This record gives sequence, structure tokens and C-alpha cells, in this order.
Amino acid sequence: MADLVDSVGLLLREVAAAVVLPSYQHLAEGEIEEKAPGELVTVADRRSEVAIADGLRALLPGSVVVGEEGVSADPTVLDLLREPGPVWVVDPIDGTGNFAAGHGPFALMTALVRGGAPVAAWILDPLAGTLAVAESGSGAYLDGIRVTLPGDAKGPLRGVAMNRFLPADVKARVARGLPAIDEALPGLHCAGREYLDILTGAQGFVLFWRTLPWDHVPGALLVHEAGGVVRRLDGSSYDLTGDGYGLLAAVNEPTWQRVHATLLG
Repeated sequence: MADLVDSVGLLLREVAAAVVLPSYQHLAEGEIEEKAPGELVTVADRRSEVAIADGLRALLPGSVVVGEEGVSADPTVLDLLREPGPVWVVDPIDGTGNFAAGHGPFALMTALVRGGAPVAAWILDPLAGTLAVAESGSGAYLDGIRVTLPGDAKGPLRGVAMNRFLPADVKARVARGLPAIDEALPGLHCAGREYLDILTGAQGFVLFWRTLPWDHVPGALLVHEAGGVVRRLDGSSYDLTGDGYGLLAAVNEPTWQRVHATLLG
């Protein structure tokens, strides 16, 4: 497995260098589209997904790929997550809105799923050059250094509540609670970077509403393997094959409970 972990990390770096970064701040007219209201896709997203998917299938023959753009073209691809065999979840460019606007952050993300459960994860921030990897039961690593998140909730409460997709009643509850947060940060519009910022200690929590697998499966495993907590807002586990909304990630259990009580209590 160690060889596969290293090979996937190298694949993401190669695709970033050959496909994604050459288009960054150089997208031509017609290379940015709106695939749904407020949802952008670029030629680089599609090329990146093809390159990553081809590479992953070569690394693990017999595996299948569930990618954001593949699901956009054919929603039935999402059903592959329930397959018992190896399934790759791919976000070819997370933070496409940032990428299309010519600024960061954005990330390339993938996770390996077996039997409906994630067993490995990778997030690459190509602008920072930062790569996070995790293997189930073996910990999380940031640029080769193992990450162990603090187990207590000391210090100021600092993090993000992404409110773009929150329903009105939840948005109102969160708005009432935000003044009690020591430092409420603006969202980065890039889930991958939000998860990386938990691993680096730049923030203690992040609250999401939409929980699409390519946005959250890699980050959830990384945070879990580092000792953090990622759960649904009702306290249940994040099931990547299930329906539902709302996800709260935090550096540890006390912080998760404190944020939940503050923003959703």
C-alpha cells in the first residue's frame, strides 16, 4: 500500500504540473462554462479528471473512478460508490471558482474507497506545493510529516461556517451563534484547503452544508487519521454512500462539541 500511496501523490503532482497549472490565469474565452447555476467548470477540470482517472486505473487495474465531472455528465456514475471493489473518488480541481477567477486556493483531491469506506486519501494544494496523505489506520501526513492534532480545546475558537448553501433556519441559528466564536474566518471556497488548514492548525473547525463525496471523502479521512472529528450535524458518522446534508469537522472532540453547541444548539 505504501507504494500506491506514493504513486498517487506523484500522479497528482504530475497532473497539476502538466494540466492544471499551465491553464491557471491563462484560460481562454470559451474555456469556462456554467454547468449549473453558480457552478463553474473549465477545460482544465475536464482534462485533469481524464488524466487523473487514467493514471489511477493504471495504478490499480480493475478499479473504477467516480469523478465530479463524470458524475455531472452521468449521475448514475455515483452508484459505483456502492460497489465492493476498489473505487476512486476524484475532484480534479476543487475550488474551480477560484481557479477560473485566477486566484487560489484550489486543490486536486482523491480517495480510495473499498466496500463503501475510504481507505486512503490525498489532497494537493499545487500553489503551496503541499500534499496531505492518509491511509486508514496508519495516520495522516503533511509533506511527509505525521500530523497529530491536539486533543484539548484550549485557546481561541477559530474557524469557518460556510453559509452559502445553508437553509434559512440553519443559517439563522448559525448567525446567532457566530458572535460567540472568537475568530470567524471567511470561507475559502475550496473544501480541500479548509481541511488542510485544520491539519496545519490554521483553524480549528469548518462547517459545511453540501457533502458531495469528492469534496469531503479525502478531507474527512485525513482529519480523522490525524485525530480530529468529522460528523454529520446530528452527530452521526459521515456515510459517503448515504444522502444527507451538513458536516462539521474539528480538530478534536471537545472542539466539535463546543462548536456544535455554539452554532447549532
